Amino acid sequence: MLAILFSAFFLLLFINLPVAFAIGFSSMLALNFFGDLPFSAIVTRMYSGVDSFTLLAIPFFIAAGEIMNESGITDKIVSFSKNLVGHIKGGLAHVSIVSSMFFSGISGSATADASALGSMLIPAMKKSGIDTDFAVSVSASSSAIGPIIPPSILFVIYGSIANVSIAKLFLGGVIPGLLIGFGLMLVTYFYAKKRGYPSERRATLTELLKSFLNYTSIKYSEKTSFFAKNHSQI
Repeated sequence: MLAILFSAFFLLLFINLPVAFAIGFSSMLALNFFGDLPFSAIVTRMYSGVDSFTLLAIPFFIAAGEIMNESGITDKIVSFSKNLVGHIKGGLAHVSIVSSMFFSGISGSATADASALGSMLIPAMKKSGIDTDFAVSVSASSSAIGPIIPPSILFVIYGSIANVSIAKLFLGGVIPGLLIGFGLMLVTYFYAKKRGYPSERRATLTELLKSFLNYTSIKYSEKTSFFAKNHSQI
């Protein structure tokens, strides 16, 4: 049974089938030939395993993150974070960490944080004089906050499988996520002092307030342009 399972799995991977489908099809094949369950029961159990109202939160989290990203909220997060902590020694490295802390409350995914913010901030950090290895390390480390500060895709999956309150998991992730972020900022500050990394200009109170109001509101024109663009593609 194991020989059939792994042979079918690696064969499906070799023909470029996605990993999730390769696991599913190879498992179905092995169970159908060597298991006690009929094929119809295997399909029924696979369907019942994903037929969960709680798991519907995952695609909605992803959709919400995509909508907010397309509507320009990523730029607003970076702008507000820059005005908030850009003047600290290390400048854009601190901006990357704080932006990840804000963005984690949107996407709930470390991969989404790294792709959305890293592609924007890593080149900016390198241009400001921060070493490439340090810029990449800061972006990768700060993106790990994504699954901790709610909403979190991993918390939803764990809560649905282990039958644990997802609301309590979300509440339990706030303080650890903030502590990780502040800890990363502390380490970044010491490295920035040691290596002489630059800082950004200190924003005035008016600029900080303006960027905060711009961050907390999405213009109607941005929303309508996003939906109009996607409607035309459909």
